[in-house]
This record gives sequence, structure tokens and C-alpha cells, in this order.
Amino acid sequence: MIWNDLPTSAISALGGVFALLVIASAVSITLKQMRPDKNYLELRQRVRSWWLMIALVFAALLMGKGASTVFFAFLSFLALKEFLSIVPTRLTDRRVLLWLYLAIPIHYYWVYAEWYGMFIIFIPVYLFLFIPTRMLLVGETDGFIRSAASYHWAAMTTVFCLSHIAYLLVLPASVNPAGGAIGLVLYLLFLTQFNDVAQYIWGKTLGKRKIAPLISPNKTWGGFLGGLFTTMVAAALLAEHLTPLNWLEGLIAGAIIAPAGFIGDLTMSAVKRDLKIKDTSQLIPGHGGILDRLDSLIYASPLFFHYLYYLKY
Repeated sequence: MIWNDLPTSAISALGGVFALLVIASAVSITLKQMRPDKNYLELRQRVRSWWLMIALVFAALLMGKGASTVFFAFLSFLALKEFLSIVPTRLTDRRVLLWLYLAIPIHYYWVYAEWYGMFIIFIPVYLFLFIPTRMLLVGETDGFIRSAASYHWAAMTTVFCLSHIAYLLVLPASVNPAGGAIGLVLYLLFLTQFNDVAQYIWGKTLGKRKIAPLISPNKTWGGFLGGLFTTMVAAALLAEHLTPLNWLEGLIAGAIIAPAGFIGDLTMSAVKRDLKIKDTSQLIPGHGGILDRLDSLIYASPLFFHYLYYLKY
């Protein structure tokens, strides 16, 4: 993709994100200088990781449809690999797991080919039916239901749900002259991560009543409602600059993205509680695993995509 072909609003959004990173870096350096006795290692790691992650995402987006599709397919591969590394799997299912990995390039081919019909049913229908069929050939019945459910849930969350981000990039750009395909992705990614930050800040300042203390003790109604309000306002303000939505439709988009991201985060917390682990891995310094970073997008991506798709496309 040529830089000059990008809509002005998309370029401004890219610049805005980098400006926020510069501010975050300056804050982390200032805090360390002002309070050398405090340990800000995790904060510095988080900021450095954000620089790397955003640079990779922006590079993939700017390289065009093919590179972007491969990039998001690789993210799905990492997420699926990480998920299968933390959930119990049967030794007899090695070949079944191979088919889960092979489903990634097949599924993302439907994205690249812009074949919406196959994209929307391949994993929820065909792979759903194929997984237990392939497990039958193994002949092992002990743990059959648990394993089949785990494998299908893994494919749905790490491949199907996340692939909706990639499909935003192949939607007709003519419908969104304001921000183009990149604008849609930036809108979703920014609001999802912004919602996480807003919920954290509101939770620290106003949060008292806990929502699910046995799953995530830090999640409060104050944080959730504050994040919801803030994200809805941001979604309404950015809608006409990056998407084909008007301000009211953007407000509704924010009302979809914020709770979806919250539930995605809470769901992954429940998974980790069940498995007795703190993070899904240590792949991203300061953040944990890739699932720890993508949990909000797992829920927000498909819900935002289908809201946008059926409203404008």
C-alpha cells in the first residue's frame, strides 16, 4: 500500500497512536528519574512491548492485503499454539491438533479471497463437524467430550474470532472513503485497547463494588461503567473520521465494543483461574502471553464486524 493512497484521517490516526506512545515513554522515564527508589520495570517493559507490537501491526497494515492477511494468520497461529499449550490435551490427539493448525491457512484464504460465505461457516460448521469425526478414528473415548469441546473452542476464539479483524481489511474501501480499510481496523484496535485502559483508570478512582471477585478481583462496576461511557464517547467522536458510521452509530459501536472487550478479558481470566496460571505465557514482556493481550479483541472483533457489515455493507 502506498502512503499517499491512505486517507488523511487514517494517517492522522497513525500519528496519534505514535504520539501516545511517545508520551507513555516520556512518562515512564520521568517516573524513574523522579522516584528512583520505585521499581518501574514492568511499566517500562509494557511501553517497550507496545512500541514493538504497534510497529508490527502498522507495518503489516501498510504492506497491503496479502501481508496483512499473513500477519493476522500468524497471530492466530501464535494464539492457538499458546492456548493448546495451557489446556490439557490427549496424547492420542496429536494428528487432530495438526488439523487445527492446518485450518488456519485454509480459513485465512477465504479472507484473502473475500469469500464471505465460506469465511463465516468454515470453522463454526465444517471444522466443528470434522474435529470429532477425526477423533473417532483415534478410537479413544476417555475425555472425548472435554477434548472435542476444548479444540473447537480454541479454533473459534483464536482463529475464527480474531480473523474478523483481517476481514475488515478486505471490505470495499469505496463504502468508507473517510478512513478506508485501515481506518476500520484502527478504530476497532484503538477503542478495544482504550476501553481496557479506561476501565483500569475508572476502576482505580471510583471502583468499589466488584463484579466477579472470584474470577477477577480488580474488575468493578465503577471501572466497567466508566470505561463504557468513555469508550462510547470516543467511538462517537472517531466514527465519522475512520468509519462509514455516523456519530450515533459510532456511539452504538462503542456500546458494543466496551462490554465485549470486558467480557473477553473476564473470560480469559476465568480460563486462567481454572488452569491455576497467572499468564498464558511470557511471550510479551510486561503483558504476559499473546492471549492476555488479545482477549478483549476475541469478543469485540466479531461483534463489531457484524454490526458494521450488516449496517453498511
